[in-house]
Amino acid sequence: MKIEHKPYDMTSPFAYYVRESEPVYGQKAQMWQTAIGLQDVDGLKPSEYLIETAKRHIEGDINIEQVQSLIKSYYETKTARIHTTRGNEEADKVSVNITKLLNSNALTFNTNGFLSVHRNLFSGVYKFAGQIRDYNISKNEWVLDGDSVNYMYYQDLRLALDYDIEQERNFSYAKLSTDKMVEHIAKFVSGLWQIHPFGEGNTRTTAVFTILYLRSIGFEVNNELFADHSWYFRNALVRANYKNAQKGIDYNYTFINMFFRNLLLGEKNELKNRNMLINPPEGYISPTTPQPTPEATPQVTPQENQQQTIKEALNTTENITKLIDTLSDKKLTANQIMQEMGLKDKKNFKATYLNEAINAKFVKMLYPDRPNHPKQKYHLTTKGLAILNRYKQD
Repeated sequence: MKIEHKPYDMTSPFAYYVRESEPVYGQKAQMWQTAIGLQDVDGLKPSEYLIETAKRHIEGDINIEQVQSLIKSYYETKTARIHTTRGNEEADKVSVNITKLLNSNALTFNTNGFLSVHRNLFSGVYKFAGQIRDYNISKNEWVLDGDSVNYMYYQDLRLALDYDIEQERNFSYAKLSTDKMVEHIAKFVSGLWQIHPFGEGNTRTTAVFTILYLRSIGFEVNNELFADHSWYFRNALVRANYKNAQKGIDYNYTFINMFFRNLLLGEKNELKNRNMLINPPEGYISPTTPQPTPEATPQVTPQENQQQTIKEALNTTENITKLIDTLSDKKLTANQIMQEMGLKDKKNFKATYLNEAINAKFVKMLYPDRPNHPKQKYHLTTKGLAILNRYKQD
């Protein structure tokens, strides 16, 4: 049975197959959605060529090995150099590799198996695929207001992986309630991610390893959650592994527990990246935070004046409003922002949209010390998120 190709957008190119086609097509489409959705962790987007090739695989015209061969050949052509970026290439190749691994259900549950997942995902992309890093790392995290998680010391990485995976192998779920099972899984995955044994690709490796492991012990995994909320997954892992006594911040498993409750129990907890900020702007109220009962005769506070000022600014800067709405919870390159906004003049875009938003501290660069970084992306500041939140409420 051939499926008639339907119009699609790049945010949900396989929705038709998942919802309206035969189960065999839907299963393949879900794997592709997960594989592509996980690229959002690093702000990577697939090429249109990959989407069309994936559809051929879903419909049974070609197998996954042929998809790999086609993608490899495509990036050796002049056409690919003209119409794609290095980010597209990484997203395409890793998406194919993830789809292949998810389709196989193969997993060796030990340290070598974890390293093998990384090797299989990033072979042909990173020279260090499957290799443990030999240096220490830190990463400026948006949800931590620029601070970093304390990742494992490089000389202890192998021992840490051995210990965590062996502890999990010997753990018994037999007498646990469903709630306790989910809490345990969330803590295991958080600890495994905190080790961060690779130079790049840790979150994607952890996600795929987690899906394969949960399947192997009998859980039905809703892959769409990884497809739609991969950046939330990463930020939740960040919050679960961050502690700062001086700032009064402790490890917080609330967010990663919510993710896994949705994943494994089918709950509908709200998964919003902005709710995880450790230093939200003045006046921002998380939906999970109880709101105080107002006084009988409320007074106008400086906080309310600030919010009114923000709303007035929002009404008078249409370009910034559009940019904030486009970025939302995402990290995007300038070209990706322009594409989503339907703009073509890059010089005008930077002058009247991007630079204004950066100067007003609504938007910041992922690499502020290197404006011309080849992987430069932009995302909302806490101030920008506050405006987005108020804008959506209004």
